Amino acid sequence: PAFPYKFKFKTSGCPNDCVAAIARADCSIIGTWRDQIRIDQEAVKAYAAGEFAPNGNAHGTGPTALDIQKEVCDLCPTRCIDWDGKALKIWDEDCTRCMHCINVMPRALRPGTDTGATILCGAKAPILEGAQLSSVIIPFIKMEEPYEEFKDFVDKMWDWWMEKGKNRERLGEQIQRMGLREFLKAVEIEPDLRMINTPRYNPYIFYDPADVPGGWEDDGKAYREKHQA
Repeated sequence: PAFPYKFKFKTSGCPNDCVAAIARADCSIIGTWRDQIRIDQEAVKAYAAGEFAPNGNAHGTGPTALDIQKEVCDLCPTRCIDWDGKALKIWDEDCTRCMHCINVMPRALRPGTDTGATILCGAKAPILEGAQLSSVIIPFIKMEEPYEEFKDFVDKMWDWWMEKGKNRERLGEQIQRMGLREFLKAVEIEPDLRMINTPRYNPYIFYDPADVPGGWEDDGKAYREKHQA
């Protein structure tokens, strides 16, 4: 096809986005769900009692008592989790699917069963207009074989890009130049409040060492003792 420039698809199985699709792909496919997070209340109590290692033992702490209020509820971006010491309650209508609670207690919390994907468009590394993160275009799509709904969206997206795009212009740069409204018209999608244009404009974040607890310096010897092969 007569593309103005290259086009990348990247897929992540969940909103953790371990492949950084949201920062590196013209079209990102992020696995998600739209029903309730599944809760095993007995496993939640086991985390609080120190029977399981929080974060899947990613921090190397081993089984240790988890302060659910401090490490889960207080760190929820929408404060949609409540823990009374006996049961965990999640107001799923306020959940943004950030995955934090599931990451901390993977044996107690699981994504819902009504699964699909969120489609985002427009990310790229610095070329002409600098780095960009992708924007939500389709908040939820089922993504079931033969994927005709998604393929129809891609056809409309590519037609617009090939017709209107300039030489060496990535899709995100064209959306930035012409506006998200024109792109949504081209792909025949109604605007939605969940579509956010450049939620964080530059994916390259720089911190002042004075603002980082403990600073930048690491003790290599202490690290190797903690993480022995």
